[in-house]
Amino acid sequence: MEKTRIFITRKIHESGINLLKQAGYEVIVYQKNKVIPKKELYAAAKNADALLCLLTDKIDKEFLDANTHLKVIANYAVGFDNVDISYATQKKILITNTPGVLTEAVAEHTFALMFTITRKIVEADSYLRKGKYKSFEPLGFLGPELKGKILGIIGTGRIGYSVAVRAVKGLGMKLIYNDVQRNESLERDASGEFATVDELLKKSDIISIHVPLLPETRHLINAKKLKLMKKTAYLINTARGPIVDEKALVSSLQKKQIAGAALDVYEFEPKLSAGLAKLSNVVITPHIASATIEARSAMSNLAAQGIIDVLNGKVPANVVNKEVFRR
Repeated sequence: MEKTRIFITRKIHESGINLLKQAGYEVIVYQKNKVIPKKELYAAAKNADALLCLLTDKIDKEFLDANTHLKVIANYAVGFDNVDISYATQKKILITNTPGVLTEAVAEHTFALMFTITRKIVEADSYLRKGKYKSFEPLGFLGPELKGKILGIIGTGRIGYSVAVRAVKGLGMKLIYNDVQRNESLERDASGEFATVDELLKKSDIISIHVPLLPETRHLINAKKLKLMKKTAYLINTARGPIVDEKALVSSLQKKQIAGAALDVYEFEPKLSAGLAKLSNVVITPHIASATIEARSAMSNLAAQGIIDVLNGKVPANVVNKEVFRR
């Protein structure tokens, strides 16, 4: 009797792979260190019972039509904008994600970006490496202190909530936030003040984005919204690239309409909009907010466990489309 076969579209932390092997499954991992080409993805999925994919893999109607035999698709990410969830549900294919386990890592990286852009760390590092530093400079690389500054959080899920509480309790910042509804816990725990997006953009010294990519959040930050921000304000994005109109952001940064931006995600990832990489008032990292040993290991385990649960007839805690069980 053939073993149940799991295909993984990219090398991930060994912990999850080992879980699948210990469960008795045949595990095949795409070995090249790049996004798997469409042709190879389709060929491998055709011979698998379950798929563990990354957010860089397009799980659309065409893919789902070609792979209706798949029992479960585990998305190695919190967000699942790369997967057509409604169509997967129609096809009775379960989708899981990896929520919760990367909250701390992404929150910490948000602060890393915040400190790096406000204190001009990248500029100062480059200045020193190029041999330009000759003596202490009283007016060199001046940036704002964060204590007492207003942090605007857009999206108060697990990550946004964590950033907000740490900023207030750890750094002495003031908090205003926006979400689809008021967050009474955040108001209690961090003295958060609810505001519209426009109000938040006008008042905040630093804006940090933590909403999922949905039709209504695409280009949530556009040219019009950027003009509402203070000239001394900074924009941080560790959520999804298309939430920000990147072309408009580049223009705003070039004109110094805002003080700076720090980004871990991009609208046309992995490509950057023209001119973005040349700006000195922007910090860019290659989608590494969850890149801690702890988070990536936990993501691997959670994705694997979701597959194991489904194949054993259980409902995974992290299933995205529970409606499948009602069909």
